[in-house]
Amino acid sequence: MALFGFIKKAQNPNELSFWGHIDALRGHLFRSAIAVVIIAIVLFCYPEFLFDTVIFGPIHDDFLTYRAFCKLSHILELGDQLCFGHYTFKLQALGLADQFTSQMWIAFIGGVVLAAPYILFEVWKFIKPALKDKEKKGATGFIISASFLFIFGVLFSYFIIVPLTINFLGNYQVSKLVENQFTMDSYISTVTTLSFATGLVFELPVLVYFLTKFGLMTPEFMRKYRKHAVVVILIAAAVITPSPDVTSQMLVAFPLYFLYEASIFVSYYVIKKKAKG
Repeated sequence: MALFGFIKKAQNPNELSFWGHIDALRGHLFRSAIAVVIIAIVLFCYPEFLFDTVIFGPIHDDFLTYRAFCKLSHILELGDQLCFGHYTFKLQALGLADQFTSQMWIAFIGGVVLAAPYILFEVWKFIKPALKDKEKKGATGFIISASFLFIFGVLFSYFIIVPLTINFLGNYQVSKLVENQFTMDSYISTVTTLSFATGLVFELPVLVYFLTKFGLMTPEFMRKYRKHAVVVILIAAAVITPSPDVTSQMLVAFPLYFLYEASIFVSYYVIKKKAKG
């Protein structure tokens, strides 16, 4: 009887074999890649906007973050203590193809960031058949929440973390005899790595949601180790913002701590929903 049931299940046209799942995954990955490539091609055609406005924006004196911090400094009657963003260093392209390859790389990164909602949609379509009807109803919420958190994390890094990091590293000197002249690759790597990594870190509530669904995380566990999490968050903030300025570190630490508390709430919500039905 068990063998008969297995054969019957295997013959079910709605059931996919292992290779069928691989083929379906390949289709989702292909469509996601096409979306990234199309957006990347469009961005590649506008190098002035891509570099002068976006990538090199944080080294312009009139960058939004610098104007906002300076205005806040005057409102708080701190004088020019929070006014920064004046850089004298120059960026250099040392390799023959550096500028071309950098343009391709930044266009690709931009394609990934802007196509993130569609990529998440394809991921959801892949895992959707394995979910129950009640779980499928959360598709829209998952896509919107995950997309919002990722893009918000990227923007938070771009407007807060990146300027603070550049302000510290760009003006740091071990001796006045050493002039700061950085390669374009080094600068681009710093901006993209910080922005992309922060976008992924902001997905913490989504990660906790799935870990709780699979029984690998509970709100009690997160509350128990809240103090440990605070220490980790402060260390992470110190690493992300190498500036010794406490204010800069707190600007990064507070959003990360808020994410942790939000994740506890998400975990509690999942557990409560499980208990109801």
